[in-house]
Amino acid sequence: MNLKLKELKDIISDNCVTIVLNTHRTSPDNRKDPLTLKNLIKEAEERLFSDENKRDARFLVDRLRDMESKIDHSHNLESLVLFVNEDIAEYTRLPIVVTNRVVIDNTFATRDLVRAMHSESNYYILVLSQQKVRLIEAFNDKVVAEAGKPFPMENTRFYPASKAELSNAGRQTNLIAEFFNVVDKEVNKHRKDNPLQVLICSDESNYHEYLKIADQKQSIFDTWLNGNRVEEKPHHIVAEAWKIVNEYTIAKNNARKDELKQAVGRNRVLSDTSEIWRAIKQGRVQTLFIEQGKFQPAILENDHIEYVPDNFRDKKGVVDDIYDELIEANMNYGGDVVFLPKGELTKFNGFGAITRY
Repeated sequence: MNLKLKELKDIISDNCVTIVLNTHRTSPDNRKDPLTLKNLIKEAEERLFSDENKRDARFLVDRLRDMESKIDHSHNLESLVLFVNEDIAEYTRLPIVVTNRVVIDNTFATRDLVRAMHSESNYYILVLSQQKVRLIEAFNDKVVAEAGKPFPMENTRFYPASKAELSNAGRQTNLIAEFFNVVDKEVNKHRKDNPLQVLICSDESNYHEYLKIADQKQSIFDTWLNGNRVEEKPHHIVAEAWKIVNEYTIAKNNARKDELKQAVGRNRVLSDTSEIWRAIKQGRVQTLFIEQGKFQPAILENDHIEYVPDNFRDKKGVVDDIYDELIEANMNYGGDVVFLPKGELTKFNGFGAITRY
């Protein structure tokens, strides 16, 4: 997901088509997903043929139809996002609920990728024992995937080779540390392209021994899921892990809301969208705060933003979702974004910004 976002967010070209839809993990519900996608592609087709020359419109629609034919809906998660322009035809599955929509603009709508990374909890669970280790990627209380080779890793080398070693506590500790060190190297290789935090699932002694050898201690939760669960089903492990991670997520979101409250007292909060846009271009915006599910079509001209009704969304020159535009621009300037539940930003009409100074 991280790589997909980096790849897509900087692309600027004519007719970047993004199709976003909710999907289903299981049958029979996922049998409805192909029809939902077909209807959204039909909407994109009508808009493209209305605004573009027939040759360009047909090329993009053909790319959408080709991708549609290749999607296996039996592997769906909570949502699906398609990205198509003249050079790119890709899709990604997300484990979050979205708002079904078609976006046609000069950039791709990457907001849901950002939200999947920042507003929910995507993390790894390192299921750790002295004999065997597994690595599971989770999203909230759901399994995303269990890592393959070299996982699961079996300890076939670092164990006492004699009775003397078996009775030597120091030697046993060293052997465990060597095994955990090998594991840690592989965990960090796996995290390189998707550097999520790691929750260790093990007993307390193994947790502390692992921390001693870990190269990236900051990536490990400062708590753990207790017990030896190395033979349990992934969804059982994730269900228990989420109880811990959810508490962490709530505390993290509350801390971010406190930042906003403190910034109000220091006169460092902006709520006017045009003013926020200009501040972003000056590199002054530190954090954007937005309520989940908030979308707004608008016209952006001469650094002024004018909201337009939803039924103007498909008009030429209208930005499908101005908030997506602002989020991408602020990330390019090193800022971040916080997504909060609906109703949390009523005083700011659902959208606001903290400035750096």
